[in-house]
Amino acid sequence: MGIVFEPKEVEEHRVGSLENFIEKAGGCAVIDGGFATQLELHGASINDPLWSALCLIDNPHLLSKVHLEYLEAGADIIVTSSYQGITFLGFYGHFIIMATLPGFISRGLSLEQGEKLLEKSVKLATEARDDFWESVKKIPDHTYNRALVAASIGSYGAYLADGSEYSGYYGPDVDLNKVKDFHRRRLQVLVEAGPDLLAFETIPNKLEAQAVAELLEEENVEIPSWVCFSSVDGVNAPSGESFKECLEVLNTSKRIAAVGINCAPPQFVHDLIKKFKELTGKVIVVYPNSGEIWDGVAKRWLPSKCFNDDKFKVFATRWRDSGAKLIGGCCRTTPSTTRALSKVLKQSSLATN
Repeated sequence: MGIVFEPKEVEEHRVGSLENFIEKAGGCAVIDGGFATQLELHGASINDPLWSALCLIDNPHLLSKVHLEYLEAGADIIVTSSYQGITFLGFYGHFIIMATLPGFISRGLSLEQGEKLLEKSVKLATEARDDFWESVKKIPDHTYNRALVAASIGSYGAYLADGSEYSGYYGPDVDLNKVKDFHRRRLQVLVEAGPDLLAFETIPNKLEAQAVAELLEEENVEIPSWVCFSSVDGVNAPSGESFKECLEVLNTSKRIAAVGINCAPPQFVHDLIKKFKELTGKVIVVYPNSGEIWDGVAKRWLPSKCFNDDKFKVFATRWRDSGAKLIGGCCRTTPSTTRALSKVLKQSSLATN
């Protein structure tokens, strides 16, 4: 199960438990990185409407293997393979994993089977974490932390598979209640599966940010959550709304422990951290992509100069010094990136202490 608290401690732990974990990690915890590329390296065939989530059905051992690679690389937080739905045929979001209930159902699976696969995504990550921790805690003077498992919840736009998590436009017929209803059952199933954290990812607009905040309250979710936005210009949310507007609906929620940016180019991150520091008192989380640009409509990577591991190391220290307390990688980053981040961030925390 996730972090368990007595009722009187609930309000305190929503932020406190995550901040305590970050403090134990040396002041900055490392999130893992991209997933689909690693699966393909291990022979996974993901040319399927289910994309990487096909492995939840056919090759769960490969998902466990990739989780383990990130743990070995020094990840303090691993994210589950529960990001998105099957209508999408390309790279989206943190783990690039398609696992919404509508997505599974449209693939021919029953609702019960879809729910079992969501639960399985948490179980695989939790088992990988527990097995890894049992092995390393026997090693004297090891530098690992017992990782947390974050259940990934992708945006409504990613499910639409039309690039709208990078435009923020969901159409005139999508209102607050529709977005909440889309997320509700998947949230319930993932919470019941017992992760340590909930990770809402690539949120493109104020509407969905508000839906997340209200839904967590309506469902009385006691697991700490983070909400990460995407950004295509390094200034605003994809919808064009300011982050001031988007964060206003999150800052009053005691159920959201952290906010930040994922799946955006790394060159945007430093300025966005500074902006977020002015707009919120919550923990700031960033996990950008490699710097390559994803065309969500054409569903292909556009030629661009990407960040290598050395650049990530240099920039990660700047991000941490600017106020980010959770740092990792998104699309097209690898365990090598995580290893570089873990090494430099842990070294700098030791030097600071």
